[in-house]
Order: sequence, then C-alpha cells, then structure tokens
Amino acid sequence: MSRVALLFGVHAHQPVGNFTHVVDDARLRCYRPFLEALDRHPRICFTLHCSGWLLETLWERFPQDITTLRRMVERGQVEIVGGGDTEPILATIPQIDRRAQLRALGDRIQRHFGMRPVGAWLAERVWQSSVVPALVAEGIGYVAVDDYHFRCAGISSEALDGYYTTEEGGQRLDLFPISEALRYAIPFAPAHDVVAAIEARPAGSAAVYFDDIEKFGIWPQTYEWVYERGWLEEFLTCLEASTQIETLPYHLYRERHLARGIAYLPTTAYAEMNAWTLPPEGARRYDQLVARARAEGTLQIDKPLLRGGIWPNFFMRYDESNRMHKRMLGLSKRLHGLDVPALERDELTTLLHRSQANDAYWHGLFGGLYLPHLRRAVHANLIALEARLDRIEARPPVERMDVDFDGMPEIVLHDARMQVILRPHHGAAACEIALYPFAHDLADSLSRRPEAYDDAMRAGAGQTPEPAEGIASIHDRTAFRTAISEEDLRIDERPRNCFLEWWCPDGSQSMVPLEYEEAAQEALGCSFQHRDPSVAVRKRYELRDGTLGVTYRVAAPEGSLRVRSDLSLVAVDAPSAAVWVLGGDASAQLLDGGLRVRFAGELRAVWFDDAQLGARVRLDYDPPAMVVIAPHDTVSQSETGFERVLQSVTLDCMWGLSPAGGTYTIRLSAKARS
Repeated sequence: MSRVALLFGVHAHQPVGNFTHVVDDARLRCYRPFLEALDRHPRICFTLHCSGWLLETLWERFPQDITTLRRMVERGQVEIVGGGDTEPILATIPQIDRRAQLRALGDRIQRHFGMRPVGAWLAERVWQSSVVPALVAEGIGYVAVDDYHFRCAGISSEALDGYYTTEEGGQRLDLFPISEALRYAIPFAPAHDVVAAIEARPAGSAAVYFDDIEKFGIWPQTYEWVYERGWLEEFLTCLEASTQIETLPYHLYRERHLARGIAYLPTTAYAEMNAWTLPPEGARRYDQLVARARAEGTLQIDKPLLRGGIWPNFFMRYDESNRMHKRMLGLSKRLHGLDVPALERDELTTLLHRSQANDAYWHGLFGGLYLPHLRRAVHANLIALEARLDRIEARPPVERMDVDFDGMPEIVLHDARMQVILRPHHGAAACEIALYPFAHDLADSLSRRPEAYDDAMRAGAGQTPEPAEGIASIHDRTAFRTAISEEDLRIDERPRNCFLEWWCPDGSQSMVPLEYEEAAQEALGCSFQHRDPSVAVRKRYELRDGTLGVTYRVAAPEGSLRVRSDLSLVAVDAPSAAVWVLGGDASAQLLDGGLRVRFAGELRAVWFDDAQLGARVRLDYDPPAMVVIAPHDTVSQSETGFERVLQSVTLDCMWGLSPAGGTYTIRLSAKARS
C-alpha cells in the first residue's frame, strides 16, 4: 500500500556572538532532549541542519551530543544537510563567498559525520535564483523553501505534495515546498491531530516539514508542552503506530520519486518575513489581509500586496543594517583582491564569514538588529578583518567614498588605532567610530523608528490568549516583558550618530538642527561649514594618534550649541561598566547606575570603564560644558513579547554662545583599562 511520506526536517541555529548561557540553555531545554527522544525511536527518520558556529560550539562543549548524532547518522536515521556556514543570507553575499560558505559547512559535516551534504538549508528561506549556481557547484542537489514561494508562482496548494525542479543558466536544483499548515501545527496542535492530518493526505503524497528545532523546547511554553507533557513522545509513538505514514529523509524521497515538474520561483521569503520588510503601514495592512484570508480559508497568494517585500528591503528600512552590509561587501572585495598566504587567508575568511551571519541584519520576531550584542559581533569581525587587511596593504589616512551605496559619499578617517566614518549629508556626524585594538564600534547605536507593532504597545497589549487545545504560536504573543513608557516610543527625528549639533536661540525652546557643506579635506581630517551664514559654525574633525578631536568655531547670535553623541559599550546592563565624571572644579566622581545612569552637570570630562570591552573610553570638553547623560533604549517585539533594550549612552553637551564667537572642542580617546 502506498503511504504518505513525512519529510521531517529541523533547523538548529544560534547567532555568531550569542551568549554562552543562551547556548547552554538551548542545549539543555531543546537540542539534547530532542535527540534523546528521536534516539529512542530509531525507526523515525528525520533531516537535520545545524549551522556551523553552533555545530562547532556543541562539539567543543558537548561532544557526547555530536557522538549520539553521529550514531544516528550511521544507522541511516538522520540526514545532515548543509548551507552557509555562519547562516548568511546567500542571496546578499558575493558569489565567491556563497561557495566558500557552503564549502565550509560541507567540510565540517564531512569531518564530524563522514559524508558530504546533498541538501542545503537557505537561511530564513530567502529564495533568489542567483544562488543556484553556487549551490550546484558545491554539490547541493536540493533545498527546501515554503509552499508560499510556490503559491507566489501560481502553483496551487493541491500540487505541492512532492518536489519540483528549477534551473539557472542550465544548472538544475530541486525544490521542496515546506507546508505552512504543518509549520503552524507542529508542535503547537495536539500530536494525535497532527498525525491524523498527515494521514488524511492522499496516498503516495509527501508531507513536507522543515522548521526551527527551537520550537521544541526554547520558544515560550514549549519545553513544558513538548517534553514535560509529552507532546514529542506522543507524536513519535503515533507515527510509529501509523500504517499510512512512512518517515523518510529528503534525499531518500528524492531518489525514490520523480519531480512534479519544473518551477521558477519569484524572489521572496516566507510570508511573515515579507511583511516585516515592509514599512509599518504596509505591514499592518498585510497582516490584516493575511489574517482575514486565513480565517476564511481562502489564502491565495495572487496579489502583489500579499506577496509583501523582499529581504534586502531591510537595508532600505534600517540604515544601520545597510552600513554593516556594505562594509562587509567592501571588505570582501578587498580581501579577495589581495595576495595572501593560504593559512592567513583562512583566518581572514573566517572573520569575513562571521560578519556575514544574517541575524543582526534584520528585524522580525527572531531578527537581531535590535539586539546590540548581535550587531556588535558583526562589527567586531568587520573591524578585526579590516585591521588585518590594513597591515597587509595600507590605506590613505583620509578617503572620500560612498561607503553605504546611497549615492552620497562619506569621509573616512583612520589611523592604526581608530577609524571614523563621517556622513556629510547627515549633519556631518560620525556613523562609525571603530576602535581597532578592541574590535569595537563606539557609534553602533540604533535609532527609534516606527514599527508595525507600536499601536499594539500603546494600546497596552495584555496576556497571550491560549487556544482550547495545544499552545499559542509566537505570532500571537503580545505580553510585555519589560515596562514600556510613551517616552520609549518617541521616534527619533535624527539618526543616533555621534557629534550631531543643534543651535538653540537664546530665550527660545526651539532647537535648530545644524547641517553642513563639506569645506575642506585635510591631511589628518576634514572640516565642514554650516549652510546658514547667519549661524556661522565651522566643524573640524582631526584624528591623530588614536584621539579624535572635534572642534567648533562659532560666531552666532546669543544662544547655545548643543552636541549629541550616542556611545555604544559592551557591558550594557552588566555591573562591569563604571561611569566617571570630572567636574568643572576638577573633582572626579563615580556615578551610580552604570550605563543606565542619569546625570546633569558641568563637566571637563566623562569616561567609561568597561571591563567586558577591556577599555576606558573618555571624552574631554574644552571649555567645560553642561553635560546631560542618559540611557537610550529602543522597544521591539520578540518571540516572547514586547521588550525594551538599551542601545547606547546618550551624552548631550551644551555651551553658551555669544556674538563675539568662540572655539569649543570635544576629544574622544580609548585605551586599555589599567
């Protein structure tokens, strides 16, 4: 009797740079109990993808788990599939890096399990046909994407019970359509209902499932549901008892069955991801239409609006993401253009690959753009790579180039200790202050901007409603993890860069943003002139011996000059960050509150001792200025609800002005903590 083939695939991933305790917890509540459960049911076959950084971390910390997995591979129960080693979005990295990433993970799999993968996981299931040649060249024969991708191509849901072929430039790749219905049911619906739904499919068809393994223990309530209340054990037992279902690894199904035909898929990702790439109003409208269509059982992706955006739109929505991405592209091109010995090239390639990890480049329920430690990992690898490349091939101390590909050039200042990227078209502010000895970007903050879920937060979303059976999906979780105020939701009118200025007229509450025209490029710096001659401000940057000087020569009506900088440090909420101030009377004071300190007073200097970074970052004011120090938080929605995240420390300094004019200077430096 012909049976329904269940292709049961799980994807395991942790972002490069994630905290050790997070990985340990994931292993304890998910990875280990999942493997132990499947090990007790050797007749249940499944397919596994594990990103390279996580695979090596598990091997180093928990080798017994990899040994168990190797035994399951050897007995034919598990198929291991490949993908990009550090989980990059393959469509957004150069072709040479696509192949290198695929090869790197293939090498790891060969080393640990004695086989080369024939299938690959596409990070976030982002499809673009240009990735086909790299996949085929590295021995990959198939990938799995959502059934949504196929419906966007006009293929009916009834025809998505097998696999299709596609090609790019005559190179063939097979495509499996992951069932959205199964993604939403496993493991949230009762196990017997899931198995019954699979059995109800036509005999001889394939039920295709491939989704995050973290759903089995890490997502909210899932550990209790999946293990303590026995969902996974019941699911596996029901599958074993079923006479209508056989579980197969993907490669074996592909060997036994012919393709359903040829398909050409549009550039897209899964439905929720496409909505997240849209501006807030578009995302809200999209969610409303999809929710209504699902409720009515009429979800047919046949309108452009319902197809949503594409993954690179995150670069349009978030300039912080775009700058990381374009810095990565620039360093990739530079690395591949240099003649470097093989061993050193391997080390540099590792840094490049880690900077390509997708997690910090986007925002959704899982995207980590709002998480400073994930952005910090990308910047750390970019900065470390650049420092190594500079030792191989020196650059000029001052360069003018379009770093972020927005059509407007930036000014890049650098020496052996620091690099500063200035945006003449955005207040001549510094969008990057890279500290080479510490592989850290001091200017890595995040602006507050509108998001689709802001209305829900303002409305005070409450407890997550639970279904009558099973548990709630993460997409329905709207509880507050942290207290959020209206102030936290205030949108930034200017980016959270360093050295942004306003002129505040005397006796007025107004603040006039200062915008500049590039005035001169110098040997170790550059200067800018304010566009309005009635407020004569000349702003000059100079980078000398690892110290950045920012000097203002001002002739203006009476008022004040306000300068805002957002500094990102490593310790965040940890007690290892100490904030010191040097008052106008030359007395030093340790402030309470760490990086969440709030302070206002006249200062000659302020410095941050960050034990995790291993650095002391100092700003000196000449003459002394009135300085306000405050935390800068953003709010976002994650898989557990709404939360507030500390992004940086905001320093607002202010000098009183007079028509006679004056000169005002801020000096920024960093050194190792003594």
